[in-house]
Amino acid sequence: MILNSAMTLLVAAACLAMMVAISAGSAEAARQTVFVKHPPIVSAGDVSETWDARQNVIDSKRYEQLLRTNPAFRQARMRKECGSITDPQLHQSCLASFDRYGPSVGSSQAPRHYHSNAGR
Repeated sequence: MILNSAMTLLVAAACLAMMVAISAGSAEAARQTVFVKHPPIVSAGDVSETWDARQNVIDSKRYEQLLRTNPAFRQARMRKECGSITDPQLHQSCLASFDRYGPSVGSSQAPRHYHSNAGR
């Protein structure tokens, strides 16, 4: 009787151990599975055959130089990028993001800030 009970417990423990191992393996496989429902949606204007990383860097540097040295350009960009933001805190944050492009060192012009009536 004791041998029969011990054998039953041993078989039950072995089955339980196998079930845990199988569950852990399934969970591992589930974490690595990636489901793609559809391919990315790309519009005609999203991709350019002539896009060049080097030219992009050159254009970005030119843009930043204009922000630093041309107050009219800087004000126009502030109006364009921040003017439609109606939340006062977000609007102020947008304007503040231009502070790093203030007048160049040695410039006699004080930085001008664009203030719109947005949110008023």
